[in-house]
Amino acid sequence: MIKIYRDQDDYVLQNFNRIIRVQGFSLDALFQANNPADYLTSFFDSTDSKPIQQQSVCERHPWKAPVENQEIWAAGVTYMRSKSARMEESEQSGGDHFYDLVYEAERPELFFKSTGSRARGHLAPVCIRKDSAWNVPEPELTLAINSAGQIFGYTIGNDMSSRSIEGENPLYLPQAKIYRGSCAIGPCLVVGNVLTPDTKISIMISRLANVVFQGDTSVSQLKRTFHELADYLFRENEFPCGAYLMTGTGIVPDSGFTLQSGDRIQIQIEGLGVLENEVE
Repeated sequence: MIKIYRDQDDYVLQNFNRIIRVQGFSLDALFQANNPADYLTSFFDSTDSKPIQQQSVCERHPWKAPVENQEIWAAGVTYMRSKSARMEESEQSGGDHFYDLVYEAERPELFFKSTGSRARGHLAPVCIRKDSAWNVPEPELTLAINSAGQIFGYTIGNDMSSRSIEGENPLYLPQAKIYRGSCAIGPCLVVGNVLTPDTKISIMISRLANVVFQGDTSVSQLKRTFHELADYLFRENEFPCGAYLMTGTGIVPDSGFTLQSGDRIQIQIEGLGVLENEVE
């Protein structure tokens, strides 16, 4: 298992207790490699890599999002809790039936989320829309898929969402999902770690040092397989530099909750670490 952290000017690779700072590393090259693991191993064999102390890889370091020219996409309504929440928010507009249909349909809901340059990293601020009265984070296991459509790694995603806008009309989905500071991934990209169905996904939201929401789920609650989602994403599409795919959320706060400026969001996935962002 190798973890890839993106610093301000270079990358840090961690293979268990061995940690190196590397020059010449490229996420684009990694996502284009036929064997990403071999590409990573070559840097540990290089004499140009500089060993660093383990304390240099800490949770309080503001790591940049581990993305270069990869597009970031997302899947929706892949958990029963997500289906229920979407139906609830869209009931008044009459759009609730669409979410029931897509949950049972063969074809999943997939939508574009962010370009790499717009994604926020670990400890970077995320945003809520000023024209939305109901805003939530969505903690999501995120797949790293190479240019050939092969899943080779994982990271943590925060799919910030404006539920009041999406609930008003399903056709407003792009405005509810794609805006400044609406996407965060990190703190690192993990390659070579096989996630089991029991892998736990959890979120905690703090406000003025008080926990105002927390919840958890597991990968076993995901209705669709990773490979099914990746296959649909790559159908009649091409990603020369690969792509990230958020796999949907199984944790949605109740309708009485909305994010506020200053809220701290911590998303943890077993084996991948903790992604933390504060609402701007």
